[in-house]
Amino acid sequence: MTATKWRKLGLVIRPGGREWMRSHAMVPVAQPRGDVVRVYFSGRDASNRSLVGWAELDGDDLTRVVRWAERPALGLGRLGCFDDNGVTPSWIVEDGLRTLLYYIGWNQGSTVRMALVAGLAVSTDGGDTFERAQPVPILDRTPLEPYTLNTAPCVLREGAAWRMWYVGGVEWVHRDLPRYNIRYAESSDGIAWRRDGRVAIDFAGTHEHALARPCVVKDGDRYRMWFAHKGDAYRLGYAESSDGLTWERRDVDAGLDVSAEGWDSEMVEYACVFSHRGARYMLYNGNDYGRGGAGLAVAE
Repeated sequence: MTATKWRKLGLVIRPGGREWMRSHAMVPVAQPRGDVVRVYFSGRDASNRSLVGWAELDGDDLTRVVRWAERPALGLGRLGCFDDNGVTPSWIVEDGLRTLLYYIGWNQGSTVRMALVAGLAVSTDGGDTFERAQPVPILDRTPLEPYTLNTAPCVLREGAAWRMWYVGGVEWVHRDLPRYNIRYAESSDGIAWRRDGRVAIDFAGTHEHALARPCVVKDGDRYRMWFAHKGDAYRLGYAESSDGLTWERRDVDAGLDVSAEGWDSEMVEYACVFSHRGARYMLYNGNDYGRGGAGLAVAE
């Protein structure tokens, strides 16, 4: 398949002006809705805690925001739960009259600096507000995955099967340096997941320690994945597969890199690829994990 080249359209979601997004528009998730494209993301409040909200982009001009969530669509979990210090969206699935939000729950660490574990929330009002499906993670620790780094799920439904690509912890080198790659899981209901530690995308070498936020798109009989990889700073990677299990990593074909200057001149990461009115677009973050907001690019 021909590699995709992306043309940058600029910074489209700029945080600020609301209590739930004093800074950042981190890990954007697109939901095309005809006249608009809703983008879920996590802003940060005055205490630097991530909260899930959304902005809607004009369907005729995706560089223009036409509506904002006035309050978080998903707030903090109860004190002591896996998501009591922050929530970040990861993927949206439409399931009949329900909208399912797969998200990242944040805990502050002690011996290590953080715990990131995946949760699930459900909306019955079209995605304006979400309630947790359960108060515990959907990707908790297992004997094969003992670290609190099982997170950032991307979920596709194929008939009766639910398929997930997610971030799995490999080790903590020290308190501030985790290593994590991209794994695969399956489910029959989207809630209980069968995981055997299968690796989908592994490190390219010892210079890498983080593979993050998989975004999988199925084009005919091919699966295409964009993801973030980090040594010194995040860049976008790319891989293809015929079955979603065995992947050929081809980072040179990711199609988007840092700019010479500005908000995405130091790093690019957390891509979300989606289609709208016959064109393909990518939302992504730049410097400092989305502090400046979320940018948009279009496939050429």
